[in-house]
Amino acid sequence: MIILNALFPIFSLLFLGGLLRRLELTDHHFLKTADRLVYYIFFPLMLFWKIGSAQLGAGSQWLFVGTTLLAVVLMVLISMLIIRVLPVAPFQAGSFSQSCYRFNTYIGVAVILNSLGAEGIAYYGVLIALVIPLINVCAVSHLIWHSGVAASGREKARIVTRALVANPLIVGCVLGIVYARLVGEFPQFVNNSLQLMSMVTLPLALISIGGGLSFTGVYRYLPLSLLAAVCKLGLLPLIGYLLYRLFEVEGVPFQTGMIFFCLPTSTAIYVLSSQLNSDTELASAAIVVSTLLSFGALSVALLL
Repeated sequence: MIILNALFPIFSLLFLGGLLRRLELTDHHFLKTADRLVYYIFFPLMLFWKIGSAQLGAGSQWLFVGTTLLAVVLMVLISMLIIRVLPVAPFQAGSFSQSCYRFNTYIGVAVILNSLGAEGIAYYGVLIALVIPLINVCAVSHLIWHSGVAASGREKARIVTRALVANPLIVGCVLGIVYARLVGEFPQFVNNSLQLMSMVTLPLALISIGGGLSFTGVYRYLPLSLLAAVCKLGLLPLIGYLLYRLFEVEGVPFQTGMIFFCLPTSTAIYVLSSQLNSDTELASAAIVVSTLLSFGALSVALLL
């Protein structure tokens, strides 16, 4: 029942988002506005609220984060090796690489909230505050390297810095960590306000993701998108599981990390690919395939 209880609400909202778009009850402009509201306002506020009011054990927290980051770095290196070994064109390399390790933050919060509650969200928030910068540095660097865009070292640094400093999710997580360390508890009226704002976040985010999924070009790019999904939903969780066992990460941190490893690839790979001259059609296909297959991977993670 834990699988049904945790995953059915998420995928039903994704399906609803696609259905609403197909019935023309939503459109591109609505989805774009919803994305901006979630990304810049509601989601950062929810992360700040959840992390800011959480009490975590420092030892388990940083062991969990360090081990998870190591697994992500290994997956980044493996994706680079695959690109060198297989005939992945330079135009596709950046999109393919991102698909192997980037994760959908919104679906992660929804699954963890349904299965692990506030404690799981707190661990997840601390993790993404550190893993998002790492992933952005890797993704932007890789995209620039393969894109053919002529960029100086200063220009590359500017792109990476802008991707990090302007990321409201990182800001929300960092402010939450600082608040938890300095205060650790919200006044009731503030807590109630943040709770109401947070209630908007996940339904709006999931409906937007579902409405934005496009199956155009999936068949054409199926081999590469399937390979990326195997790396993201199969190989990365396996690496993470072995590292957690090796470093004795257990309990809620272990459960949170395994869900994190099994998340589908982020819809942000399409935006970044379009900005840095990589294959947006491959990125779109990888998002769809990864999202569909993530149900199986997340089911295994919840059973663990």
